[in-house]
Amino acid sequence: MNLCPTWSEVGPRNVSGALQSRALVVCFGLVLGLSGLSARLIHLQWFDRRESVRKASQSHTRKLLLPAERGLIVDRNEDVLAWNLPVTTVRVDKYHLRDPRIAAYGVAYSELEGREDFENATAHERRRMIQGERFRLLESIPPHRIVDRHFKLAVAVLSRHLQLPRAEIEDRIQKSRKMDLTLAKDLREDLADGLEEAVRERYLQGFRFEKNTRRWYSSSGLATHSLGYVDHKGKGRMGVERMLEKYLRGKDGYRILKRDPRGLLLAPNEGKLKPPIAGFNVKLALDMGLQSIVEEELDAALVKYRSEKAAVILADPKTGDILAIASRPHFDLNVREGVEDASLHFAVQAIYEPGSTFKVVGVSAALDKGLVGLDTNVFCHWANLNEGAFRVPDHHPYGDLTVSQVLAKSSNIGTYKLSKMVGRPTFVDYVKRFGFNAKTGILTGSEEAGQLCDWSNGMNFSRMTFGYSVSVTPLQVTMAYCALANDGILMKPRLVSGVIANDGTVVRRFDPEVRSRVMSSSTAARMREALSLVVTDYGTAR
Repeated sequence: MNLCPTWSEVGPRNVSGALQSRALVVCFGLVLGLSGLSARLIHLQWFDRRESVRKASQSHTRKLLLPAERGLIVDRNEDVLAWNLPVTTVRVDKYHLRDPRIAAYGVAYSELEGREDFENATAHERRRMIQGERFRLLESIPPHRIVDRHFKLAVAVLSRHLQLPRAEIEDRIQKSRKMDLTLAKDLREDLADGLEEAVRERYLQGFRFEKNTRRWYSSSGLATHSLGYVDHKGKGRMGVERMLEKYLRGKDGYRILKRDPRGLLLAPNEGKLKPPIAGFNVKLALDMGLQSIVEEELDAALVKYRSEKAAVILADPKTGDILAIASRPHFDLNVREGVEDASLHFAVQAIYEPGSTFKVVGVSAALDKGLVGLDTNVFCHWANLNEGAFRVPDHHPYGDLTVSQVLAKSSNIGTYKLSKMVGRPTFVDYVKRFGFNAKTGILTGSEEAGQLCDWSNGMNFSRMTFGYSVSVTPLQVTMAYCALANDGILMKPRLVSGVIANDGTVVRRFDPEVRSRVMSSSTAARMREALSLVVTDYGTAR
């Protein structure tokens, strides 16, 4: 039996119909596919054009950040305290290192180097010779050998300029999982420039040299807490560096670098450039000559009294200028070793009970209110005053003392009785006039305000009058005594005197600022007269 149909059985009409059906299916498929492709092209060219352009440009461009130069910090004599040291970071692009088409440039140079015709050629002729040698290498040498030779040539140059063993450089690059990695940071400008020139001359590929600056402090062990420092991103983290960050930091710029179809960077002028804007300079009220003396004496005192924590503040009473300020423990601003344990600015952040130094509040209040004079007698009992539920002790049995002698002998009972005479609310008012229980406003940041106890309690009030049950900072005490020297006017402590542009224009002034009038000028004069007895043979601070 013949199971295959003959031509006569199938018929030409049936064959023609089948072919037409298949042709229609194929045509429909082609139309559908091309229509989809056309729709996608229209979408890319019309609706998604900006995104497509952005992605395409990314493969041929690179945005290089141009950091702004941070402003200088100078003292009152314009001696530079903080400046910027030019440094360079060397980065490796492993995509270029592994691309034989790009690596062939460096190998081609090594092949031509030393040949007389190459050495005598012009720059343009050299480029043509390198291009020709590159094509020959790509056609005659396996790609992996080109990549290996280029890598060894590059490592040899890096090793010589960075003064590192070749094996160490090879390990850093090969063992890193990152395709874009940092090979060296904070290179000196002269060292980096020499390496960059060597890499460029030899047509070595895959290396970038990013210029930056590192903050450097000329007297890194002086006024550390007040100056502060910047972190690895160049942002202020303490002191003036943090408080005046918006003036010092400037504005970063950028450069758009373009690549040719072969992946090589074009000349810098082929891209877009936005220059950085340098930060403003900051002038301090500090005098670094006095600062160095103060810190030397402070260190000597720590040794003498076997202490670890202390502070010294030197201020101008008339203007509030802080001429020198030092805290211990401290740290080196350039190294910053142990900064976590030494970050407390003792002069403005440490709170303590001031003791007898606080007695000027009650005595000056009584004088200022006209309740007593310097020669008024105060009965100080005999080292023990019973006030009902509590007792006020004294150092010695003084008996009768004048108001001046109360300060000279630092009598607790005498001070308490004078403060009790003016009344608790008035006493607390003078405490606040002197600037206690409030931040001074000095531009160091993280300042403490201190605390007052519940002065409505009789025992608490008695302790407050001679410097207990109250906490203050060393800076508050300093400024309070400056008010006595400044005819009763309390000034705001001034650490910064101005912000100045590079052309000398004053951007912002920090003029001397009055906080309050604590007492009359006559009262301040009488207080100075009385306090002068404290440092005589008669007083307690001879």
